[in-house]
Amino acid sequence: MLLTINSILHYDEDMLKSISKEWTAKIAFLIFIIHVIWWITFQFSQTRSDFSVQLFGSTYGILAAWGGIVGITIAQKWGGFKSVLGRAIMLFSLGLLAQEFGQIAYTVYIYILHVEIPYPSIGDIGYFGSVFLYIYASILLAKTAGVKILRQSFKNKLQAIIIPLIMLALSYILFLQGYEFDYNNPLKIFLDFGYPMGQAIYLSIAILTFILSFKMLGGVMRNKVLFILFALFIQYLADYTFLYQVSNGTWTTGGINELMYLISYLFMTLSLIEMKSPFSKEI
Repeated sequence: MLLTINSILHYDEDMLKSISKEWTAKIAFLIFIIHVIWWITFQFSQTRSDFSVQLFGSTYGILAAWGGIVGITIAQKWGGFKSVLGRAIMLFSLGLLAQEFGQIAYTVYIYILHVEIPYPSIGDIGYFGSVFLYIYASILLAKTAGVKILRQSFKNKLQAIIIPLIMLALSYILFLQGYEFDYNNPLKIFLDFGYPMGQAIYLSIAILTFILSFKMLGGVMRNKVLFILFALFIQYLADYTFLYQVSNGTWTTGGINELMYLISYLFMTLSLIEMKSPFSKEI
């Protein structure tokens, strides 16, 4: 077991080294590093500029846009919508672009229309839309990995039931426990339940894909799936934090939540770039 873990960790290190050689990844890292340094600077600055913070909140989504564009290009290499893997990569990419749409919409509301943290808003078309895109993409990824629940053993079928239930219970405990219903705003109620539930679904599918296909997938593909799983998990944490902070009135521009989103965009972008294989030449 220890040898297996060490092998996976060694491969992950090699995988990151391989990704870092891609020019598309270098641009992603550059965008990420600039914004991280920027974020750290105004966190510890005694003369914090509101304009700098607002500009950060309006621009870090560029990384999601870059990842979406690169991902769509890579999906075309796999046949685009004509192949299962191509569709999966395409939908993950569109999910990133939907995230950027949501951020742009919120930026317009907050900094141009001067509406404080509008929720729900047009921006949630992008943010909530990404949940559906990630769910379908995760299903296609499972299909690519050869996961067929009906053909699994009883133990694996049981996992297919228990894991989603655990994720749903976790979402309820973390966010929805003690929830106060505002029946004057039914759309907010729908989104408050829809976000964590939808995210629990795509994360469950990704976890199941990795567990049920562990023996079927080769080392390379297995770690690609694991990379996407990790990216989805960070996205899940970022979305949960946003909903929790907004509900409690503690969300702020340039806060830890926006850094979490930046990190999630980086890992999703890198996971899509890793899916470029076996196309090793320039995109």
